[in-house]
Amino acid sequence: MKRFAFALAVAALVPAAQAVEFTQVQAEKSAVTFVYKQMGVAVDGKFKKFSSQLNFDPAKPTAAKASFDVDLGSVDTGAPEGDQEVAGKPWFNTKAFPTARFVSGSVKALGGNKYEVAGQLSIKGKTQDVVVPATFTTQGNTGVFDGSFTIRRADFAIGEGAWAKFDIVANDVVIKFRITASPK
Repeated sequence: MKRFAFALAVAALVPAAQAVEFTQVQAEKSAVTFVYKQMGVAVDGKFKKFSSQLNFDPAKPTAAKASFDVDLGSVDTGAPEGDQEVAGKPWFNTKAFPTARFVSGSVKALGGNKYEVAGQLSIKGKTQDVVVPATFTTQGNTGVFDGSFTIRRADFAIGEGAWAKFDIVANDVVIKFRITASPK
């Protein structure tokens, strides 16, 4: 009984670890970008608008959930004519498919603030299973997720007709992200 009372007294003196669940994405501090090769030269671009739902507690990563909707019409290739071209039917076809969507299915902790997020990515009505490597760090009262993964544009019919070949625009596209979130 003395041991139990002592353990209870020690437990009362040690502050309980507070679980922090990151749920509020700070869009102004977040980014979704991409890199592809055109005629062998790396070209950068970004999406200016996206929305998301996030629930991530670093103490319980397997319970995490995330979904992201990227407004494909908000593409920024660095040139207005490029933006119009990729919004068109052969590329993103934003009139018929205005958003790309990622929905997580599971999160696996790898150690050292590294994770694998498995889920489904849908673009232009086509859905593929993807595994997204990411790191998570806390910076003050915010959490930051950084990562990148490669998609093949042919898997999503991005670049149809004359653009279906990979001689001018490569098949591989690297998607990069930095998502900053805060607790409720």
